[in-house]
Amino acid sequence: MKSSHKLLFVLCPMLVLGFIYYSSGKLHLHVWGQKPQIDSESTLIVPTKGQSTTELEADVALTVGQIVGSVYDKQGFLLKLDGKLSAELAYKYGNLSEGVCKPGYAAAKMTAIYPKFMKPAPMFLDRNFKRLAKVSSYLPPFGFKTQETIIDIILTATKNYGLGQDVDGLICKRCIIVGNGGILANKSLGSRIDDYDIVRFFSNRRLNEAPVTGFGKDVGTKTTMRITYPEGAIQKPERYEKDSLFVFSAFKPLDFKWLRQMVFREKLRGTEGFWKSVARYVPKEPTEMRILNPYFIQEAAFQFIGLPLNNGLMGKGNIPTLGTVAITMALHNCDEVAVAGFGYDMNTPHAPLHYYETVKMSAIKESWTHNISKEKEFLRKLVKANVITDLTNGI
Repeated sequence: MKSSHKLLFVLCPMLVLGFIYYSSGKLHLHVWGQKPQIDSESTLIVPTKGQSTTELEADVALTVGQIVGSVYDKQGFLLKLDGKLSAELAYKYGNLSEGVCKPGYAAAKMTAIYPKFMKPAPMFLDRNFKRLAKVSSYLPPFGFKTQETIIDIILTATKNYGLGQDVDGLICKRCIIVGNGGILANKSLGSRIDDYDIVRFFSNRRLNEAPVTGFGKDVGTKTTMRITYPEGAIQKPERYEKDSLFVFSAFKPLDFKWLRQMVFREKLRGTEGFWKSVARYVPKEPTEMRILNPYFIQEAAFQFIGLPLNNGLMGKGNIPTLGTVAITMALHNCDEVAVAGFGYDMNTPHAPLHYYETVKMSAIKESWTHNISKEKEFLRKLVKANVITDLTNGI
């Protein structure tokens, strides 16, 4: 070997080692499996001696136990929110024409501000519902424990478990959740609402049977589905929309018994256990009925809003409103999500509470089961980050 080659043979390794030594003080390299360096202390929830942590509690502990401080809040959302698209999302969606549906947009924006978000989650229960591990161990409204037999019976009769061939076949779905707020009145948003692929109305404890007929100019005429529960279901058969799905959301075991009676047209013999009167007849065929996946109630309550766990049971202030549940469902199943008719402005006590009647805003009272203020904090995050679009600017 020539002397020059020997010299190079010796010098090359020395140069490489010297570069690595020098760079070690200048570069911060992460390798797979290495914990990233952080500027602030992370928070970890650890059960005390003798304390049992359920799977649900563990999920929530994992969420709030992530790195907080200067980047994320205690629920795991980015603290600094804006509506700007990241470079990656701008490249993907920036050149699309206005009005063109953006595939995967809502989920992508949600993941950007809440990294734990996982899109796959079936909208309704089907015959394989027992495989849904996250909800199988919890009682209604956060799961379906003890109700497996009656759900099986109901699903055998309903037979269909999707939105229908036309909607399910859409490559990109634009969805809007329509509330009942008085803010909808005289906005003339009807045609804009009807332009969405999926239009959802929901019935909550203050909205027994909000009508669509006669209010088309403001709320549209299209209703893909109406989400409700026994006490919120429309009690006048003529007010049911002809082509809409009846989507059932259970909040207690008794609710499933009521649904079975509606599906099989059985006589409702008593209403003990319900907090108000319930519908005695639902003018829908079993094939037009669906059972909402309770995971959306669980996720909205404990992961997104941060309501009290209460050992996984319904209690004071730990149930999200049906409107927020519907938004949560849409984030998992729609490509774009908008809302209208959301928000209560307590600073205007004489404003109409609902779009369809003259009851004033002052009539509203804080619910025992809901935490309106914490819920609004969550919804404002979605609006500020452009995860959802608020057509009436009420949130």
